[in-house]
Amino acid sequence: MPRPHVVIVGGGFGGLYAAKALRRAPVDVTVIDRRNHHVFQPLLYQVATAGLSAIDIGEPIRRILRRSRNTTVLLGEVVDVSADEVVLASGDAVRFDYLVVAAGAAHSYFGHDEWAEHAPGLKSIEDALDIRRRILSAFEEAELEPDPERRRALLTFVIVGAGPTGAELAGAVAELARHTLEGDFRRFRTSDARILLLEAGDAVVPGYPPSLSAKARRQLERLGVEVRTGSMVTEVSADGVEARGERIEARTVLWAAGVAASPLGEALEAPVDRAGRVQVEPDLTVPGRPNVFVAGDLAAVHQEGRPVPGVAPAAIQMGRHAAAAIRRLVEDGEAPVPFHYVDKGSMATLGRSAAVAQIRGLRLSGFPAWVAWLTVHIFFLIGFRNRLVVLFEWAKAYLTYGRSARLILYHRR
Repeated sequence: MPRPHVVIVGGGFGGLYAAKALRRAPVDVTVIDRRNHHVFQPLLYQVATAGLSAIDIGEPIRRILRRSRNTTVLLGEVVDVSADEVVLASGDAVRFDYLVVAAGAAHSYFGHDEWAEHAPGLKSIEDALDIRRRILSAFEEAELEPDPERRRALLTFVIVGAGPTGAELAGAVAELARHTLEGDFRRFRTSDARILLLEAGDAVVPGYPPSLSAKARRQLERLGVEVRTGSMVTEVSADGVEARGERIEARTVLWAAGVAASPLGEALEAPVDRAGRVQVEPDLTVPGRPNVFVAGDLAAVHQEGRPVPGVAPAAIQMGRHAAAAIRRLVEDGEAPVPFHYVDKGSMATLGRSAAVAQIRGLRLSGFPAWVAWLTVHIFFLIGFRNRLVVLFEWAKAYLTYGRSARLILYHRR
């Protein structure tokens, strides 16, 4: 009798940890992803700002799962889901007995998808390399630009959205301009660059306690970031943005303001929320489909009246929960239990020795929060080589402000 077949869509945190948890289960597993690698998304901003190379935060999915003898990895994009199979863009179909959909999320421009061309978001290595190219190219073009007004626009960097990603990007760009590139150019001072962080709400890193949010703002301002809350962006173009009726001339605009779930959620023919996330049952199954689980950013999960945040620890816990539920169903015939998210805290780094963190009621800022952030991120990085290289790069950056990934890469057309 053939063993049950589990298909996992997505090689991010949710899908990867589900696959690892099924390593010794009496099932056959197939992991499908449109990229051949898992990327440690919390550090993408460091690739985007030349602090790390792409290879430092990525690992081939096949290598990660090479010891899982019951697991097959397929490179492909799932475009549809039927009652018992997933359909790939190539036209191939893969049958399943159990399905875990952890396809993640994309950028949301709140109905203005045309802004994407001028304000890239940060969800993949490709995004990070594109942003890095834009940032470094702006300085190079400024060296060639004789007109002061045009140079000022080239040296103005706008980050839209002051959540953790936006705040981290703003702090990293400020350090790049104020310290890393200092003295490298002859026709202008890189410290003259303007870094603006625009937030439609009234706080930086919303969701954190007000005291930590205020400290985050002060730390960013000490780095030279102009923080503007209550500044909803109403227009984005190749020349800049408009916010609160003010036109800001800027050649580099980065988007960190919105997230939309993968369109694969709609293919499940399940109820979705405004962001496209699947409104799952308490056990993470799709309503009416007890053999289909949704994990990570694609799942809309509420606990104690609040949504479970779309962060890596939540995705990891969901992936493990889905795997444990499948094991119970296969081995014991027991129904899945409700998912319970254990909030171990949240943290964001804003620059050298600057960070905020909330860890189980303990609130940290500045250097202690920064050390906690470093420790946690090194621990969760996959691969000994990645941990060693990242630790070395961070130590070098702390001592010298140096960044070793300052290559401008272009795609061949």
